[in-house]
Amino acid sequence: MPAFLDFGHFYSFSNPELWVAIGLILFFGILVWAGVPKLIASQLDLKANTIQAELDEAARLRAEAEALLAQIRAEKAEAEAQAAAMLKAAEDDARRLEAEAKVKLEESIARRQALAERRIEQAEAQATAEVKAAAADLAAKAAEQILTARVAGQKTDPLLDAAIAQLGTRLN
Repeated sequence: MPAFLDFGHFYSFSNPELWVAIGLILFFGILVWAGVPKLIASQLDLKANTIQAELDEAARLRAEAEALLAQIRAEKAEAEAQAAAMLKAAEDDARRLEAEAKVKLEESIARRQALAERRIEQAEAQATAEVKAAAADLAAKAAEQILTARVAGQKTDPLLDAAIAQLGTRLN
């Protein structure tokens, strides 16, 4: 049985536990009369409102962060798409430039080959002309020697000398 139900002993003015209970009841009464529960409640409400404001701010910041993250992801995807497009354009340009370079190289090779063939033909023509000139000079000298040897025994003939002199110029 609890002690406060023992009316003979507990409720006696000589019992210190009764005076502790009365003091405690008076203390709580003074606290209620002074408005301490309202003060505590208002402080708790203020703290709750502060915490709620911080939670709202955190939620707003989180929403902003998520929006910023979504924007950054969209920009990243756009940048990757642009990079892919630029890479494809660069590859296409490289292929086009390669084809143009091949065509230009083939044209250059053809021009150089034609120039080399023309130079070879000119060299052949020059060599042929030099050989003909040398052969004509040699033939003229041989004819001159032969005629001089035949005529050496004879007296000089001015017509023969003139014909021999013209022979070298006519063979060239």
